[in-house]
Amino acid sequence: MAREHRISQNFLRSPRIALMLVGHSNVRKRDFTLDIGAGSGVFTYALSKKSAQVLAIEFDRETFKKLQNNTKNLENVEVLCADFLRFNLSKLPKNYKVCANIPFHLSSPIIQKLTVAQNSPKSIYLILQKQFARKLIVSDKNFTSALGVKTFPFFESKIKKPLQKSDFTPPPAVETVFFEMKRRETPLIPLEEQPEFNNFIDKMFSTSDFYKQNCGLKFRTKKPSELKGKDWIEIWQFNKNSDKIE
Repeated sequence: MAREHRISQNFLRSPRIALMLVGHSNVRKRDFTLDIGAGSGVFTYALSKKSAQVLAIEFDRETFKKLQNNTKNLENVEVLCADFLRFNLSKLPKNYKVCANIPFHLSSPIIQKLTVAQNSPKSIYLILQKQFARKLIVSDKNFTSALGVKTFPFFESKIKKPLQKSDFTPPPAVETVFFEMKRRETPLIPLEEQPEFNNFIDKMFSTSDFYKQNCGLKFRTKKPSELKGKDWIEIWQFNKNSDKIE
């Protein structure tokens, strides 16, 4: 499906591929699911077969018309023409799940919105660029992004399945993966500390002096992107207990 360049998205080639991916998720028949950037409805169709209710959000008006037409006979699907980044997630049922093939250039703001929302999803499954996805996993095996660190105390993340370029139309120029984020039953830091923690992590990644002042001697020889998840929890607890956070 042709789309304006500003809406960068590679669509799944067939419902069969979407059904296979949903099969790799924890979406179940009782679940309410959200499809972001639904396109013509390939993922929406798969979710309609695997969950109780689906809300499919599509921003592009011409694409939305095709989404409407393709889902008009699916009784458990609601479609909405809207900008997801302006959508109020509090309208959704508690413990909803997300399964979507989102525009790559909006991956970061979409994940940020989902993970800091007061009504955050129980599970998130997204098609992402592999390089971006790896930076969301906080480990010593690869460099980590600030976003990966910010989500770590609240969500467990992993790559579920690598995808083939032939799975999409048009084929993407980069490697892609099916990525899972599952909300922790017990966060590693109190949920009410999340806004302050996120601000702290942004400063730690953006300002070298702030990082050196607050990381402690133990981690001073490493870059923020090289630390493990448990290292960040230790740094946060130390700074909270010593009232060092500005």
